[in-house]
Order: sequence, then C-alpha cells, then structure tokens
Amino acid sequence: MKTSRTKELFVNVARQLFAQNGVENTTMNDIALASGKGRRTLYTYFKNKEDVYFAVIESELDMLTKMMRKVAAKNTAPDEKILELIYTHLDTIKDVVHRNGTLTAEFFRDIWRVERIRMRFNYNETAIFREVLAEGIQKGVFDIDNVDIYANILHCCVKGIEVNYIRGRIGKGLDRQTVKHYVRRIVFGALNKIH
Repeated sequence: MKTSRTKELFVNVARQLFAQNGVENTTMNDIALASGKGRRTLYTYFKNKEDVYFAVIESELDMLTKMMRKVAAKNTAPDEKILELIYTHLDTIKDVVHRNGTLTAEFFRDIWRVERIRMRFNYNETAIFREVLAEGIQKGVFDIDNVDIYANILHCCVKGIEVNYIRGRIGKGLDRQTVKHYVRRIVFGALNKIH
C-alpha cells in the first residue's frame, strides 16, 4: 500500500512541476525534492524522466476512463450517453492540456510519444462505446449491424478531432448549442438513430 502511495505522490508532484515548468525544464532531482523523498526512492519507481512523464499521462487517461465509465453507467438513453461520452472525452482532454499550461506545447510536440501510452485507454474507450451501442440496439434506439466496427469508428473519429477541438477550430464562431446540433446530426445519422 505504501509503495503505491509513494509512486502516486511522485506522479502528482511531477504533474504539477511539468505544468509549471514544462517537462524539459523539470529534472528528476526537482521531482524528488518537491515530493520530500530522496532521488534513490524516485529511481526505485522510475528509471528516468520519460517514465515519469508516461506515468503522468497514463494517470490522466485513467481518470478519463473512470469518468467515461460513470457516463456509460448513467440511467439515460443510449443516444444521449453517446453524445455525453464524446463530449466527456473531448472536454477532458482539452482541460488537461490547457490546465497544464506549458504542457500544451509538449503535448503537441510529443503526440506520438503520448500515443504509445494511450493504447490501454483506446481499448477501454472502444469497449465503453461498444457497451452503449449494444444497449442502444437492444432498446431499439440504433439500427446498426456491427457493434465492434461502429465502436472502433466512433473511437477513431473522436480521437481524430482532438487536436482541432483543443485548438478551438471545431465550431469556430458558433455557439456551443449550434455545434452540438451538428454533432448530433452527424453521430445519429451514422448510427441510424430510430426516431
């Protein structure tokens, strides 16, 4: 138990330091000092700063997965869940990138590095979409023939618009309700929502 708490402490301290100073300007020594632990203890859990960086990103993605599972478990209609899942994903990623200030540049510069550690999240998100789509078929809301393919496509579409969403390019000049109207039409058109 103490082991996981210590590792979690390092990840949380590193998250704050990366946000304040940037990943490049934060050293392993900075993380050890700010956490009140020795460098030897830090190196027990992480072999280098890149490992710490990956742990921070993985921690953020784990939090997003938990949020999405809560949405999927809600007692709401499957079509509304799909929309809420999409916005939960996009808004949370956007908040993480913006909240971390100097991490914004690092996120876009290191997007391929980040992608390597997203594999578990990608799998989990696709599984969540699959569950809600299957629920929608069962309840007669969606008319789709292959839940797996639709879940994968939905995941890839949401992931594919992340950067433009974060940068504010999607729906630029439109109010949020208008953007949501278009998102609804695109998503429900693809899912053959039964009216």
